[in-house]
Amino acid sequence: SGKKKGRRCLTKRGDSEARRLLHNAAMAASRTSAWKGFYEALRERGLSTTQALVALARKLARVVFALLKNQSEYSPKAV
Repeated sequence: SGKKKGRRCLTKRGDSEARRLLHNAAMAASRTSAWKGFYEALRERGLSTTQALVALARKLARVVFALLKNQSEYSPKAV
């Protein structure tokens, strides 16, 4: 893991509706104070807007999964 060389590619695998909702959530989150820094850091690394939004959507999905798994509430300071 983490040793892949080459270009990253965005796929259209999985449920299209869930992918659309995650992308919309990432677009909204990229404008909030809690997630704007993460989004801007991705953009400064050279990722395109779409790539940065997909990375943010993936991060949001991981946070949501952890919240559901641990049955806890979201705290922006913990992120």
